[in-house]
Amino acid sequence: MRIIHHPTYSEQLKRKCYIYIYMATEKDNFFQQVMEVARQVPRGRVTSYGAIARYLGAARSARIVGWAMGQSGGQFPAVPAHRVVNRNGLLTGQQHFAYPGRMQELLENEGVEVVGQQVKDFKEVFWDPNIELDGPLRFSDDT
Repeated sequence: MRIIHHPTYSEQLKRKCYIYIYMATEKDNFFQQVMEVARQVPRGRVTSYGAIARYLGAARSARIVGWAMGQSGGQFPAVPAHRVVNRNGLLTGQQHFAYPGRMQELLENEGVEVVGQQVKDFKEVFWDPNIELDGPLRFSDDT
């Protein structure tokens, strides 16, 4: 005869809370790493959500990088989220700025030309953290 232990409601709740806390901590850690990489993008240059994700060892997480950029307002030190665009140079994150056109305005103030919501000469102004930064900053389960 086998005795099967069915977790009580209290045990289930504790486990769910632990999982949610772990997930929140890991997400916050990843978000902080994303913001730290974005802070490294020099004035007059742009990078992409995917380039940051690849640098952090999470190549398929470009959307999460975009989500982190959307949450970056009010961070200290400031995060230049306007320098992070999609893989084609499109200003896809502009809805997170104070008003329409603000992302383009900030880029143009730094000398980046934008035509039709897209960075002109994207390949020339593209900044790849995998090439430009010393050593990888990797997201890991150990942190």
